[in-house]
Amino acid sequence: MTTQANHRAFGLTIAALILIADQISKYVMMVPLALKEKGQINLIPFFDLTWAENRGISMGMLQADSDTGRWLLVAMTGALALGVLFWMWKEKARGDVLGFAFVLGGALGNIIDRVRFGYVVDFLDLHFGTFRPFFIFNVADAAITIGVLILLARALLIGDKAKETENSDA
Repeated sequence: MTTQANHRAFGLTIAALILIADQISKYVMMVPLALKEKGQINLIPFFDLTWAENRGISMGMLQADSDTGRWLLVAMTGALALGVLFWMWKEKARGDVLGFAFVLGGALGNIIDRVRFGYVVDFLDLHFGTFRPFFIFNVADAAITIGVLILLARALLIGDKAKETENSDA
């Protein structure tokens, strides 16, 4: 198997693991913990489980309050996920494949929610008193953010020369 094929298998495996972790975490919030009915579960002074239905995209932008809007968001995010998959498939650097895999797994997790429920299930609520530096999020959102940070860090800190060396060593 070629190095690029190994990277593809690695990327698809990571994306699948993120998707599974995201869907299991949402199931636990919805069924055993019944978070939707409870609204909130206080865990520690700066972290709660709080039920939120995100009908938009990141930070609540592009709210889809109708079925048409919902399916347009599904189509748009599905197209973006296909673009990420295409980019990941062509990528030769394992580190970049990792970043794309995190984004892909997270995107697929949120797409599944939007198709099933009409909204994305969010529940992770990090706060410091009344200060909330983040919107309520989920495992998929965290994976997307981590993936983007990996890609940005590699692009800004490593650059093309290191990538060429990494590609020739692999």
